[in-house]
Amino acid sequence: MKSRTLASWMVVLAAVSSPLLSQAADVEGTKAKTKEFVKDSVITTKVKSELAAAKLSSLVKIQVETDNTGVVTLSGTTATQATKDKALSIAQAVKGVTSVDDQIKVVADK
Repeated sequence: MKSRTLASWMVVLAAVSSPLLSQAADVEGTKAKTKEFVKDSVITTKVKSELAAAKLSSLVKIQVETDNTGVVTLSGTTATQATKDKALSIAQAVKGVTSVDDQIKVVADK
């Protein structure tokens, strides 16, 4: 009788603990993804603030995206090659940037 009660309790304990353990594993995966997202957004924010600090009006038309490996993609338009080069230089100088993907198009103002 005692062994039957003990076996019943063990089955109940296993049934209750299984979802809890799988949820704990999910939480760890979510933490890692959150850290990547925060890192990416911090790099993006730094690049955007440095571009704004340069006070070149055509830099406003440049979009910034960062992936989870630190690759920054700059896209949009600028009026001159010099401004494009400045934007690329600014992005490359930001801590955490591993490389810059240049998608900026030079379009002369009309």
